[in-house]
Amino acid sequence: MNSIQTKILLFLLMHPNQYILVQKLANEFDCSEKTIRNHMKQIENYLHTEAASIIRKPGYGVFLHIDNEEASKLYKELSESNPIKELDEEARKLHMAYKLLMEDKTLTMKGLSSTFFVSNKIIKRELDSIASWLKGFHLTLSSKQKIGLTIEGSEKDKRAALARLLAFQKDEEETNSLMMEKLFSKQEISIIRNALEKFQNNHQLYYADETVEGLILHILFTIKRIKLSKSIHLSKEELTNLQNKKEYQWTKEMLAELEKPFVIHFPEHEIAYLTLHILSGRLRYGSTASVSQQDETHPLLHHVMDTLTRKLGSLYDIDFHTDKDLKAGLETHLQTTLKRLDYGFDVPNPMLDDIKKMYPYLFDQLVFALEDIQETLPASIPEEEIAFLVLHFQASIERLSSQKQRQKNILIVCHMGMGMSQLLRTKIERQFPAVHVIGSISKSDVTSYLKQHEVDCIISTTSISVEKPPSIVVSPLLEEKDTERLQQFFRRPKETSEKKQEGSVLLQYTSPFLLFLNQESNHRYKIIEQLARTLHDKGYVQKEYIESCIQRERSASTNIGGLLAIPHGSPEYVNQSSIAIATLKEPIEWGTGKVNMVCLLGMRYNNQAEAKQLFEELSSWSESPAIIDSLTKEQDVMSFLSTLKNI
Repeated sequence: MNSIQTKILLFLLMHPNQYILVQKLANEFDCSEKTIRNHMKQIENYLHTEAASIIRKPGYGVFLHIDNEEASKLYKELSESNPIKELDEEARKLHMAYKLLMEDKTLTMKGLSSTFFVSNKIIKRELDSIASWLKGFHLTLSSKQKIGLTIEGSEKDKRAALARLLAFQKDEEETNSLMMEKLFSKQEISIIRNALEKFQNNHQLYYADETVEGLILHILFTIKRIKLSKSIHLSKEELTNLQNKKEYQWTKEMLAELEKPFVIHFPEHEIAYLTLHILSGRLRYGSTASVSQQDETHPLLHHVMDTLTRKLGSLYDIDFHTDKDLKAGLETHLQTTLKRLDYGFDVPNPMLDDIKKMYPYLFDQLVFALEDIQETLPASIPEEEIAFLVLHFQASIERLSSQKQRQKNILIVCHMGMGMSQLLRTKIERQFPAVHVIGSISKSDVTSYLKQHEVDCIISTTSISVEKPPSIVVSPLLEEKDTERLQQFFRRPKETSEKKQEGSVLLQYTSPFLLFLNQESNHRYKIIEQLARTLHDKGYVQKEYIESCIQRERSASTNIGGLLAIPHGSPEYVNQSSIAIATLKEPIEWGTGKVNMVCLLGMRYNNQAEAKQLFEELSSWSESPAIIDSLTKEQDVMSFLSTLKNI
């Protein structure tokens, strides 16, 4: 199927066993009814199974007949192939945003329509999306009659937006490289890549692959902006502070080598601004020693580390202080995280949604653990950074809770930085005791590493070009399908899964008096307050819990995908564990997605096994559209509980 056909099937999956008018589908996907009918033929060919079929009925529309098990399987299969966003449309938005941010002249709707060969209606819709995205950078997309489209805001904010254009294609593998190849020549990219490689070798810096790609992109953008006479300007205090750092001189030397091939002069403010990026770049595994030798320790580093390890240690009854790998990982990661907060930089985390879905409990506990220290930080730690911290602690939990016997020498190649590589390493060692992970490196170091070490096989998160030893590509989060493939790869039997508690935890803590079906609401905070107030009125929680839920939601969205949100507040304000549930007549905006069902968790979390199972239940719901659909269709609370019991 092509992308539009896949999107239609996903839409039908979200509305299983009910008729959808062809006209409604045509409006939804901005095409004719005839086009929809043609797409349906291909969708029918794709399904071609007794467990799922398309039923057509004149006057009623189309009907996806599918059982729950097949729906869950199909939804996961389609989601993993990333069809929800049409790639052509996303690429178009990326290039449109780039033109608006980079070009010196104003653009017009008519001009953009001609450039991208789409209607004004589509251009306007995509410009609305771009305008919404630009607001996050304090930029405004202005449209003035007889003048055209311009982006208003500071040069510094425009640079930040340029650096984050990848957000439109965040699910694509190696997006930075793909984007650079579309916007710049291979020769330009090669010159800067070589200069950065020399820079890292000279100063023993070990950046994550994604940071290297980001720095290359930043330098390319900088060169173009300087040639357009759009240079950055820092305050005198910022400039002086940066010029006193050794990294400023290193950066100046590197840029001096680029001046001749690019026929350009880098002003001191541009050198200082790149120095900020150099200082705040994410480091990869193996870089801790060099950081401790060359960088002054951030004054808040150990305070943040001690707070997190103490609070989470108490929660999990684990002494995280004994884990040297965790300490090294946190020191490296938090050092650059705190610097990014100082400089007002952020870092994209393409695995954010997956991490929140796979580890919602740990993610939430980190949000609460950070509350006590947020006031001492230069800015709130964003959820992208919290998700990276989840990887470090999850790796430690799995590392400390297992005994390992290692035999086969395995090399891990991970392109996403230290936290992700550590988590992947721990998962592999826990699930495959017979292997010995001898290293975790970046893609660029593979050739030199193999010359110096004996490796039996390679597990990589990205494609690599080596004939020997044998290699296999897996998801950075090592999903179930990856484990099965690795079992065949290692030719070993599957490990028995951890025994779960019997019965639904969620069903245990809700009741007919805590259910609110088919609610009309247009804002997430309104529905959160309604549910939290219900728990307070019935004595389950203290009054402070209501505000605690709102504050928690402001820290990071509790939308875990699949039209499901799980808001909650601080356990210290909970008198008795309970769960209030609301279904909505229409999905509402909730963070970066939409939500149709809300489970407000008023939990004390006295039993960690029970808490873990609760979040596993909710996570599995988010991956099964049929479950949410069946629950949101219920009109009667007793029928709702009956459906819940049979899930």
